[in-house]
Amino acid sequence: MEKNIDEILKKAEVLIEALPYIQKFNRKIIVVKYGGSAMSNEELQKNVIQDVVLLKLVGFKPIIVHGGGKEISNWVKKVGKESEFVNGLRVTDDETMEIAEMVLNKVNKRLVNMVTELGVNAVGISGKDGALLNTEKKLSDGKDIGFVGDVKKVNPKILLDLLEKDFLPIVAPIGFGDDFNTYNINADDAACAVAKAVGADKLVFLTDVEGLYRDFEDKSTFIQRITAHEANELIESGIIGGGMLPKLNNCTDAITSGVNRVHILDGRIPHCLLLEIFTREGVGTMILKDEDEE
Repeated sequence: MEKNIDEILKKAEVLIEALPYIQKFNRKIIVVKYGGSAMSNEELQKNVIQDVVLLKLVGFKPIIVHGGGKEISNWVKKVGKESEFVNGLRVTDDETMEIAEMVLNKVNKRLVNMVTELGVNAVGISGKDGALLNTEKKLSDGKDIGFVGDVKKVNPKILLDLLEKDFLPIVAPIGFGDDFNTYNINADDAACAVAKAVGADKLVFLTDVEGLYRDFEDKSTFIQRITAHEANELIESGIIGGGMLPKLNNCTDAITSGVNRVHILDGRIPHCLLLEIFTREGVGTMILKDEDEE
């Protein structure tokens, strides 16, 4: 019996530790960019959705912006095409765009279903709905790579309306241009644009790495907290490279545009969202405003 009491008390301590964070972020908007391995593993997928639903039920206003690159590549292969990338960006012709939109909408509705199963009302939309994401053609080092878009303008009304009506919005990163063509948008870019437009308090990137390192080969150089200014210094120094560079640029851009906190988390860690937000230590890297350094 004594052992059971100790275990129960430990659970109570965890809840008490979470209390100030629940109070602080009650009714605040949090944008979660969901992709990578956490999306392709069924168990991790459940964990992420459980975390987001819990955030919703304790008073947060979450918005999910999801990717689907691996699944798009699988479907492109199924129709006998080869995926082609330039500087990490998918070359997207008419047929590939059609496949991408189909796959992303399929992923979107699967996530809606998972949230709804847990008792929360979710609405899946793409950036085309409500004129949410207006895009312009994105070039890669001056090269035309097809229907790949940069977010030019965000109309957050549909998201704010859904939040106001107590829905959990789930956004597929597809937009349209002034020419009304459909464009595929990098999910990180879409999440950053959405977070800025809705005045999010937090923006969370679920990735396939633990967070930021000053030297990725040396795990002792892990960065738990860093200001936007320090992050920019890292970028300028050339220490940060590869796929983390555009992600970190998005992080600092979000901070300078009014988002209070940006988190980079390893989506492969079960319940990393809850561990990062509701514990003192956290499990990833947090980027904050320069004036909040203390």
